[in-house]
Amino acid sequence: MLLLQRYFVSESNWSTDDVVTITGNDVHHITRVMRMDKGDEIICNHLDGRSATCTIEQVSSDFVIANVVEWRDEKVELPVHVTIAQGLPKSDKLDLILQKGTELGASAFIPFQADRSVVKWDQKKIVKKLDRFKKIVKEASEQSHRSFIPTVESIYSFKQLLEDSQNYDVKLFAYEEEARSDNFQKLSDVLNQIQINHKVIACIGPEGGYTIEEVNALKQAGFHSVRLGPRILRTETASLYLLASISYHFEELR
Repeated sequence: MLLLQRYFVSESNWSTDDVVTITGNDVHHITRVMRMDKGDEIICNHLDGRSATCTIEQVSSDFVIANVVEWRDEKVELPVHVTIAQGLPKSDKLDLILQKGTELGASAFIPFQADRSVVKWDQKKIVKKLDRFKKIVKEASEQSHRSFIPTVESIYSFKQLLEDSQNYDVKLFAYEEEARSDNFQKLSDVLNQIQINHKVIACIGPEGGYTIEEVNALKQAGFHSVRLGPRILRTETASLYLLASISYHFEELR
């Protein structure tokens, strides 16, 4: 079975439920990278989560017009809404976390400045990075056939993170000391408390981990400290382990 290319199209580009106009960088991808033409089929995603199989009707250098053949019945999103709050890591590790985290079903990402984050970004760099991050999650959503594109928030301070956490049903953070302890809280115990459609925020520290002050503040704010197995994971591995565990718990065990 041929796997069709998928494109997310803004609401304003759906003239009706039958016709969609694709613009921007996706035009180049359709015409130059995939070398598609009139009559070829693609999948178009409405930003409300619906998706449709479409046939290309018209191609130009500025736009592609496609007609809806049929609306698809797809259930590909995690049954819980998981936000990954990621302490700013070094190098391009955040790119990997965003890409793979999107493939594994994250609903949103909040990069935050932790005390032990080596990286320090000024406002100009943040704006540039956010444009790149949004492109990464869009492309990863298309590749993994998601119904929605995860949101990527601007860089939060640790204080902002704690304040925003009040909007979630379940809060947890991966803590390396739990992996060294004989008296640890299992991730599965916390997952058993989560219900379908709950909003979950999972906090992952940077390479240097959390300071004791951050740990105490997270616990005071209602975060559960959990172990992600008995081994110490890299920061870019921890969020992926967590998302894979949530997917297995809610999608494969039921």
